[in-house]
Amino acid sequence: MTTGLLVIVQIVLMIILVIAVLLQKSSSIGLGAYSGSNESVFGAKGPNSFLAKVTFTIGFLFVVNTVTLGYMYSQAAQASVVDDMIENVNVIAPSAPITIETNTTK
Repeated sequence: MTTGLLVIVQIVLMIILVIAVLLQKSSSIGLGAYSGSNESVFGAKGPNSFLAKVTFTIGFLFVVNTVTLGYMYSQAAQASVVDDMIENVNVIAPSAPITIETNTTK
């Protein structure tokens, strides 16, 4: 259950990280051109420092989640189904029927 939740969080973090990277300005116009009208909302420096901080934070969370998932999967790989089996030593063999032959020859 926990690993399933962490995988979903990993996918969401990946999508947010890709969007944050694509919104940053680059040497070419790229997708950063769409954030040009919002520069007054982020302050005098524009969205560059804000997006850099968001990208760093999301990237850090992505790495922490990746390491956590790796640790959990490595612990699960070391576990074996044989470890969970209960060994039953007190096995009673069924008794064989005893037949007594009587020799009645005259």
